[in-house]
Amino acid sequence: MPVSLPNETTEYRSARNALLSAERDLRAKVEEVAALRRSLPTGGKIPGDYAFRDLAGKGAPMSSLFGDKETLIIYSLMYGPDAERPCPMCSAFLDGLNSQIHHLIQNASVAVVAQNTPEKLSALKDEMGWNALPLFSALGTNYQSDYLAQTEGGDQLPILNVFQRLPDGIHHFWSSELFFEPSDWHPRHVDAAWPLWNVLDFTPQGRGDFIPSLR
Repeated sequence: MPVSLPNETTEYRSARNALLSAERDLRAKVEEVAALRRSLPTGGKIPGDYAFRDLAGKGAPMSSLFGDKETLIIYSLMYGPDAERPCPMCSAFLDGLNSQIHHLIQNASVAVVAQNTPEKLSALKDEMGWNALPLFSALGTNYQSDYLAQTEGGDQLPILNVFQRLPDGIHHFWSSELFFEPSDWHPRHVDAAWPLWNVLDFTPQGRGDFIPSLR
């Protein structure tokens, strides 16, 4: 449907219509990529039932995180055992995820893991107001290194992984491997799930060199 807005110029409308055409192409491309993702063949079976711990320090094996769902989404927070503070970018991403958990868990289970103690993660959750985010300690497991979230040197990486429960066990489905592809600035590997950047992309100034800060 053709549209026009108050007092706009012919130059503006011409440029906006050209942008609209590009936006339609982008919408189609996003769905094309999503369809390719959904059609991935079955990924590798997990090496073992990772022994995560909840914030009370009790055992929470990975298999238990599925609950009654067949899909489990796990985000790895960059907050290693020697870090004084968590990654601000990760924290900004989790701020947005926290607000959507009650919708997400209608379709899939969600968990956030970090290579840190339950005590420090519990304190962080309270500080950040992540009332809905299920946080777990991966300390003492190989999960982070197995699933691209920790380098050989122990550095933490902000990777999103998706797993599915099948009749023969738990299999990996997808990870945000775009993180490892060359980029001029930020890898934008989880942008599709990050409201902050998508909203800024609607503005005249765009993202610029803005970097979120902690509280």
